[in-house]
Amino acid sequence: MPLFYRAFAILTIGCLAAGIPFSDIAADENPVVKQVTVFREAGRFAGWPANHGMWVWGNELLVGFSRGFHQDLGEEFHNIHREKPEEFLLARSVDGGESWTAEFPLEKGDLIPRGEFLHGTELPGVPLPPLMDCPGGINFQHPDFALTLRMDNKDGGQSRFSYSYDRGHNWEGPFKLPNMGTPGISARTDYIVDGKHHATFLLTAAKSDGLEGRVFCARTSDGCKTFEFLSYVGDEIKGYEIMPSTVRLSATELLTTTRVREPDSGPSWIDAYASDDNGKSWKHVSRPVPDTGEGNPPSMIRLQDGRVCLTYGFRAPPYKMCAKLSSDGGKTWSEEIVLRTGGGGRDMGYPRTLQCANGKVVTTYYFWDKQSGPERYIAATIWDPAKIPAADGSK
Repeated sequence: MPLFYRAFAILTIGCLAAGIPFSDIAADENPVVKQVTVFREAGRFAGWPANHGMWVWGNELLVGFSRGFHQDLGEEFHNIHREKPEEFLLARSVDGGESWTAEFPLEKGDLIPRGEFLHGTELPGVPLPPLMDCPGGINFQHPDFALTLRMDNKDGGQSRFSYSYDRGHNWEGPFKLPNMGTPGISARTDYIVDGKHHATFLLTAAKSDGLEGRVFCARTSDGCKTFEFLSYVGDEIKGYEIMPSTVRLSATELLTTTRVREPDSGPSWIDAYASDDNGKSWKHVSRPVPDTGEGNPPSMIRLQDGRVCLTYGFRAPPYKMCAKLSSDGGKTWSEEIVLRTGGGGRDMGYPRTLQCANGKVVTTYYFWDKQSGPERYIAATIWDPAKIPAADGSK
């Protein structure tokens, strides 16, 4: 079963105090192993892995992203052509992220983009498949399982999901995601497998004013035939709190991180919330990243050694990709670990991160730099968390 989705046993973890600055780590202990290009094409825009999903089976990885056409719209905008088609692609690695091959699910009629959330246009001449009611019975514990959730509108509306039993080569769906009593859901992929037909989902609903967004927790116990709304995570705010990324700490404990911005607040940030009753209620436990510049979503996983790993993009100079680690379930966090720097502008980030069976962590994101050209492309940083010391200097 993919490492990203397995329910973790309770682990006894030492408390991380202040962390050790990344600059103090010896050169031979640099955790960054390799910088890799996942997908790049002249004249095309590739972006937003966070909007799609990423899955791992041993050392095999699969990540989703959007491909459109490049258009120079200036520093303040995503440089994707608004009047040309946008489609969903996948990229696969079978060697722990060292090399990647692009895949085109549209050729099989799978994962067809739709709705107002597209930055480009829908694909001309491609009929949109009807959204179906899921009959249930999805086996989340299938060894080659993957599930992706997508939305039609960032402010809520109709969301959908598809699943695969063959590592994303073929997909079943799309199925309707019920709104569960909310004003509408803008779903991205964030779920935890709890059993054969049991899974916990963290999703973003529209607020009472109909705008994005407010995070909530839901659960299915019948393989996605029905869903139960469990609780909101945090209070409704004037701005938005969106794009959760969640890990299970024990049979009853969950930890989620969220992307937050308030009007006129300056920088955006990432908050962390914990639940000790399996998602029925939540409390704010920390602010692991008080400044992400303009804003970028978190991607969080549980490492093989029990630590929690958080990755994110910093959307302000020097436009970098970063990570932080926690050894106490998200209460405190290490100093920032810089995975990559030197981006060309704010149109970057949106990471997805997973750990391979070989222990290396692979963080995918979209990036660009002025030296190599204007096109946004999908990149990956392969890094080794075992080289990041704990606060007491141990590993």
